[in-house]
Amino acid sequence: MKIAYLTLLLLPFSVIAADADYKLVIKEHRFQPQELNIPAGKKIKLLIENQDATAEEFESHALNREKLIAGNGTAIIYVGPLQLGRYPFYGEFNEATAQGVLVVR
Repeated sequence: MKIAYLTLLLLPFSVIAADADYKLVIKEHRFQPQELNIPAGKKIKLLIENQDATAEEFESHALNREKLIAGNGTAIIYVGPLQLGRYPFYGEFNEATAQGVLVVR
């Protein structure tokens, strides 16, 4: 009985779980890597680590995501499942240099 109750209690957390984890780093107002390959049809967890002292805002119209990341902070964004294609993103505070793309294969 306790196991069934615990399973029901944890069920909402399993819904947001991702199939895989991927990492982006913001350093010197640039995303590293600039191109990140992810699998089609899978939900992913994107960990973004901002190594700059200033905040950056991850922005992507294609992914319908926007997230403020404090200086020397981290953020998690769940993405997908996505179809094959290229999904650009940028740093709104340093748009000239902070550019990247998720490549779904």
